[in-house]
Amino acid sequence: MKDTTVKNIETVSTEELVIRLQQNPELQLWNVLTSEYYSNENIKGSRHVPLDQIGRELADKNLPRNTEIIVYCAGPECPQSGTAAQKLQALGYTNVKAYEGGLEEWEAAGHSIEKEKQQSAACH
Repeated sequence: MKDTTVKNIETVSTEELVIRLQQNPELQLWNVLTSEYYSNENIKGSRHVPLDQIGRELADKNLPRNTEIIVYCAGPECPQSGTAAQKLQALGYTNVKAYEGGLEEWEAAGHSIEKEKQQSAACH
């Protein structure tokens, strides 16, 4: 049996994430993989907010501290979602959860993955 607890962080299962996405249109779902591991894939409806840019994202968005934020990364063996959730809590966010299944379990359950379009460098 896999230990799904992250130190003082509530985790959600794939089924719980599906329900939360349906019930809360204001939910912030973030792929927190750092740029070196990011493969331009996201759970449908989520955004890529790299772990090392969370502070900047929060400053730009000015989200209320009780905003529901669920973070995820590549899969169950990836520690970045737990680290991101702890960072958000340390910044005063009170409704933070980690989806530890990540892209791996989401896709294995048959749910949609979106690929971001690559920005191509234009020659002028």
